[in-house]
Amino acid sequence: MTLVLEQLLNGVQYGVMLFLLAAGLTLIFGIMGVINLAHGSLYMVGAYAAAVVAAKTGSLWLALPAGLAAAAAVGMAMELVVLRRLYDRDHLDQVLATFALILIFNQAVTILAGRQPLFVAAPAALNGSIEIVAGLTYPIYRLAVIAVGLVVAIGLYLLVNRTRAGMLVRAGATHRDMVRALGVDIRLLYTAVFGLGALLAGLAGVMAGPLLAVQVGMGEQILIMTFVVVVIGGVGSIRGAFFGALVVGVVDTLLRAFLPGLLRQVMSGPEADALGAGLSSMGVYLLMAIVLLIRPKGLFPAHA
Repeated sequence: MTLVLEQLLNGVQYGVMLFLLAAGLTLIFGIMGVINLAHGSLYMVGAYAAAVVAAKTGSLWLALPAGLAAAAAVGMAMELVVLRRLYDRDHLDQVLATFALILIFNQAVTILAGRQPLFVAAPAALNGSIEIVAGLTYPIYRLAVIAVGLVVAIGLYLLVNRTRAGMLVRAGATHRDMVRALGVDIRLLYTAVFGLGALLAGLAGVMAGPLLAVQVGMGEQILIMTFVVVVIGGVGSIRGAFFGALVVGVVDTLLRAFLPGLLRQVMSGPEADALGAGLSSMGVYLLMAIVLLIRPKGLFPAHA
């Protein structure tokens, strides 16, 4: 039972990381209609900026604002220089341009930081583990990641649904021309939304540093799963991104943890491990297909 609870917590922690990426991605796509394949590169930029500052200063607390600022600045620069020219273009043009940005970012990071992975230590205050229930100890840092994700989710919900800025964001997603006619600088709104999405991706990158190796290409590894979350949750929906991320995180983690062991009950070890690994990798995509069959617009579409 404790093993199941531990894996559930791992799934929630993974889901929170996916949510931070998916929230920005779903806002950008839902409001601007831009398919941004380079969103994972902003996650990498935040992780690298934080890792470099942490290595220089020895403090993740100083690295946190550095990672957020770097991701937000790069994201807004990307919107101003490249994506602003693509709003009225075909999605294929957007895909090609943002794929080119992935290659540019990866090569730039390789030139500046090299190909060797960087490793970041968790803050001393968040080191160690605590006993959650009898027989189960869990790393404090992972619990902190979950807590930060929940706080961000609540903050985004209040921002989008309870503030004037959020009202403009929601209006810009459905009635772009009307918002422009009312005197709102839609270009500034888009830049701000893109900066917010980039900042969230950078936050995910900063928090991933002590959990994963910070390396070139790390953004592409998580980007595909982020798109799965957006599709399952519903494009443009913060609530959908949150619940979709939790579902994907928990399902993926549980399948990888337990499916090979279950298959060993009915077949030999090597075959069970190979089949289990394959089915575990397919699990979230099968889940996405099932959700789309039942609810083609996702679990919580933004404009249902």
